[in-house]
Amino acid sequence: MNVLGTYITAVVTLIVVFTVFFKLIRIVPEQQAWLIEQFGKYRRSLGPGLHLVIPVVQKVAYKQLLKEEVIDVPPQVCITKDNVQVNVDGVLYLQVMDPEKASYGIENYRFATAQLAQTTMRSEIGKIDLDRSFSERDAINDAIVRSVDEASDPWGIKVTRYEIKDITPSETVMTAMEQQVRAEREKRAEILSSEGEREARINSSKGDRQQSINLSQGERQRRINEAEGRASATEIVAEATAAGISEVAEAIRLPKGRTAVAMRIGEQFISSLGEIIRGSDTAVLPADLAQLRSVVESLRGHLGGGDSGATGAPGGGGSGGGRPGGDYTVGGDR
Repeated sequence: MNVLGTYITAVVTLIVVFTVFFKLIRIVPEQQAWLIEQFGKYRRSLGPGLHLVIPVVQKVAYKQLLKEEVIDVPPQVCITKDNVQVNVDGVLYLQVMDPEKASYGIENYRFATAQLAQTTMRSEIGKIDLDRSFSERDAINDAIVRSVDEASDPWGIKVTRYEIKDITPSETVMTAMEQQVRAEREKRAEILSSEGEREARINSSKGDRQQSINLSQGERQRRINEAEGRASATEIVAEATAAGISEVAEAIRLPKGRTAVAMRIGEQFISSLGEIIRGSDTAVLPADLAQLRSVVESLRGHLGGGDSGATGAPGGGGSGGGRPGGDYTVGGDR
């Protein structure tokens, strides 16, 4: 019996020693802080590493996580400045900076900061209209972070940022917004269509104007070219005529030049008279047509070397001479 009692005593002693040993030694993980209370009063904070805690006298009262935490803020109904109800939810990021204040300053800092973020979010949403609430999320987030961080400073909490996840209007508001968006799109489509038609008309009118300008310039250039062509032709004809007259004048000054001119004039006269007579059924000739003989004889006299070779005169005694209206013989021909 004595041996068995001794064995039992040894085993109990061993169990107590191991229990006391494990209660005495505490290993704190990284990014955590354990708060030690001695007889119910805060004693000290344990950082990461191995520490000794006196059992029964001291105990670990709180274990605080020093990492940045993410708290989901539940959706809530907010009313905008233009009296529209929307459901808004978000995500809050915070970090424990002072473990003692986080443990003794408030009972549950996570719940407290989430509630404070909700109330601040309702206040900020009520300051702006529904249309602006979608475009000013950054401003709302910054305002919530400033307000919650200032309020949670006595709790040893640092609010790093807040992000709004969703802003969901009610069904009636969604329907009205869709109708508004549809109307805006139709309006923009009509504006773009009218602007396109206007641009098309402007381009068409510019094209017609340019075409008219080109046609008028072409017509002007054509007239200028024709006028220059006629001027050039007239100039060439005038130069040719002047050159011909100059040559004729030079030819007249040559020996027997005047005789040749007189012969040429006579030929042209006779040729023109014959064409007049052949072109009509009835010919009315002047009474002194007998002078034609004297013209021809004069021309012959010039060809013969002088006026002395001419025979006969109008109304004289030469052969063939007679009354007006009678027959005449010119050069032996009737």
